[in-house]
Amino acid sequence: MAFRTLTAAFLVLAGGAAAQPPPSRLDSAAAQAIVAGCVAHSLGRGQSHAIAIVDSGGQLVAALRMDGNGYGVMDFALAKARASAAWGGATAQLATGAREVPGFADAPHVVTVAGGVAVFSADGRERLGAVGVSGEAPADDAACAEAGIAAAGLRARRAG
Repeated sequence: MAFRTLTAAFLVLAGGAAAQPPPSRLDSAAAQAIVAGCVAHSLGRGQSHAIAIVDSGGQLVAALRMDGNGYGVMDFALAKARASAAWGGATAQLATGAREVPGFADAPHVVTVAGGVAVFSADGRERLGAVGVSGEAPADDAACAEAGIAAAGLRARRAG
């Protein structure tokens, strides 16, 4: 009797766990969708970017250096992505922090040029990683990153 009760309890709990949606994460398919969205945005404007996608720990998941960009541009895109992953927001916001907080500009992983954008789950509740884009004017870099995130069905800002 106790075995049947324990088995029934396990099945109920296991069934409940299986019904839960899997945790969101920035996998290679999502990263490639972001890259594709950035490329479409860039080509539609006659621009060329270097694009880096990192997970929440700042590790590279996907990257593309479009034609016409040198390796330094790719390095800058990766630095922007890692800064956004480290601080949880857009690099354009870090510029404000650098102006307002003495010494902040010298903190690790601070990039104060637009083009780094955090990536959040589709519901905006979970930070998954970040995108860094470089190669054009900073506002164009940021717009490209946001277009790529939207094309992947994800969000560039936390919900709420």
